[in-house]
Amino acid sequence: MTALVVIWGFAAKLTIEQGQQLLRIQKVYDNVVSPVAEAINELQTERFVSVSYLAWRTSSLRTDLQVQRRKTDAAAVVLTRLSEQARDETPPAMWDRVQDLIRQMERLDVLRGQIDDHRLTRLDAIEEYSLVVETAHQVYDRLMISPDIDIIEQAKALILITRSRELVSQQSALVLGAQAAGRMTQDERDAFSGMVGKRRLLYQLGTSQLDAGLLKQYGALNSTPVYTAFIALEGDVIARVRPGQPLPPEAIAWPTTAQALTRQLTETTNAAADATAASAAPLARSVLWDIGVVGGLGLAAVLATAFISFRFARTVTGELSTLHQAAADLAGRRLPDLVRRLRRGEDVDVAAVTPPVVRASSTVEVENLGRAFTSVQHTAIEAAVGQAELRKGVNKVFLNLARRSQSLLQRQLGMLDGLEKEINDPDLLERLFGVDHLTTRMRRHAEGLIILSGAVPGRGWRRPVRLYDVARAATEEVEDYLRVDVNMPHGYSLAGSSVTDVVHLLAELIENATVFSPPQTRVQVRGELVARGFAIEVEDRGLGIPPEELAHLNARLADPPEFDLADSDRLGLFVVGLLARRHNIRVSLRTSPYGGTSAVLLLPQEIVVENDTREPVVERLAQPDTPPPALALTPPIGGGAQDSLPRRVRQASLAPQLKPQLKPQLKEERGDLYSSFQAGWQRGQEDS
Repeated sequence: MTALVVIWGFAAKLTIEQGQQLLRIQKVYDNVVSPVAEAINELQTERFVSVSYLAWRTSSLRTDLQVQRRKTDAAAVVLTRLSEQARDETPPAMWDRVQDLIRQMERLDVLRGQIDDHRLTRLDAIEEYSLVVETAHQVYDRLMISPDIDIIEQAKALILITRSRELVSQQSALVLGAQAAGRMTQDERDAFSGMVGKRRLLYQLGTSQLDAGLLKQYGALNSTPVYTAFIALEGDVIARVRPGQPLPPEAIAWPTTAQALTRQLTETTNAAADATAASAAPLARSVLWDIGVVGGLGLAAVLATAFISFRFARTVTGELSTLHQAAADLAGRRLPDLVRRLRRGEDVDVAAVTPPVVRASSTVEVENLGRAFTSVQHTAIEAAVGQAELRKGVNKVFLNLARRSQSLLQRQLGMLDGLEKEINDPDLLERLFGVDHLTTRMRRHAEGLIILSGAVPGRGWRRPVRLYDVARAATEEVEDYLRVDVNMPHGYSLAGSSVTDVVHLLAELIENATVFSPPQTRVQVRGELVARGFAIEVEDRGLGIPPEELAHLNARLADPPEFDLADSDRLGLFVVGLLARRHNIRVSLRTSPYGGTSAVLLLPQEIVVENDTREPVVERLAQPDTPPPALALTPPIGGGAQDSLPRRVRQASLAPQLKPQLKPQLKEERGDLYSSFQAGWQRGQEDS
């Protein structure tokens, strides 16, 4: 349909442009060609009078010359005014030559001054005026605005005849000067001979290209006495005139004969030009008639095709619109809802959630496209379910391995605690403290796997714990804890349900600060109460993080993405993000004044308790009865009370020089654990 309209429009456009070009001929002829022809006539007359003045120098000729100059200037003004009205229709090359002609006519005063002062010879004056007339003829040479070949050929022929008429005018001026002087110079005779040859050639070429009607007019001109006398004049000058010798008696009639032929040629050429311009109008009307026929029939065909196409398109558009809505609903609502259900651990029946996108259609192609969309939908949902099952399997592996490791590490901590009670050797006891500290770090890493699987670690407290003790407990789980300085106010505590996760979160950040900073520098852990909660800052003095990477890390901490197995190098970042989101804690990284990195934790007011001095009590968390979340892949190990999550035990991994700074923090549920804690504390005081 569109192609048909374009073809019809293109054909109509070409036809219309052809008609417009034919109609432009008349306007260009009236506003450019005719004024240029008038300017040529006035220039030729001024040239003839100027040569007469140079020959006789009489006051009457001086008066005639002034009158003629005013006529030439008036012709230039008319040409300037009329040509502006046809500027858009005039071809650019032709317009440029018109402007050149106007500028040369405006500068005729220089030539006129030389003539008035008699500083030019007659032949020089003829040549100077002829240069201006040549520019006018060049305007004609660029008159190519018609697409009709016949009109173009007739215009070229008339231009050649117009140039031959110019040579007749030059001959008239030359013989006039020779008549006044009574003789011809060698240069004048040579110039006249050249003019004769050029005139005859141009006239013959021009008349040979005319059609029968125009050729008849010039045939009548050739048989007139004026033309016959001029041919005889040319022969006499060439055959009888000798340079420097007196002219023959009949030379007195030469200027009159030449001027008469010039006028006759002008009249005949103007009539032929008018006839040529008028012949373009019928052609234009014929083209416009063709436009009407072609345009009408083409428009009828376009309308008929449009009616059929629109009826068919409306049916297909309606079916495609239904298909588009179904596909958009699948991509924008159904698939995202399905993915959310899979992440929550719900079971999905693929057949039930993949109904056909389009059930029936009157168009075979649309129905086939609907089947293809249905197949794509089924494949996409199957892939999503498969990914969810794979994720569940990976989470179960994480949780199973982590629970097993956690159980073994808890037993190892118990054995180390027993050994610490029995050994009194300070060196051996210090080495046991190191093993105890290493085991505690291993337990934190195992808890990280549990957190990544979506489960909750088993350690927890019912009562608030001082934030200072929380920060110290996190520091104890870091390998290079001796480099960490803790500066926390003692008047604020943390809700017991958040203690385990905040300790783990802080430990990850502190360990990252110690690893990525020089070993001789200190890591500062500071805290203070702010308007929106309690802020804890972990600052190192390392090399820092580039701004682009820092912005990327902050974005992931603010909105933790789903854990990607391919990005296992940043498990700590995932763990921190998940723990912060679980307790509505804001974690952000920034560049410290020392060039390193500062990690700022903003604990919400809901989990911060002020001036709570009660001793926190460790409790055993019961195994949840509800199934683990979607990311939790295996149930807890065992099933009885003896296989529940390990309890919090005292930290016996601090070096002796750090032990005097600690105070009993946690009151265990069993008395023997509390007694062992006191015994270890006393040994630490004695060692210090």
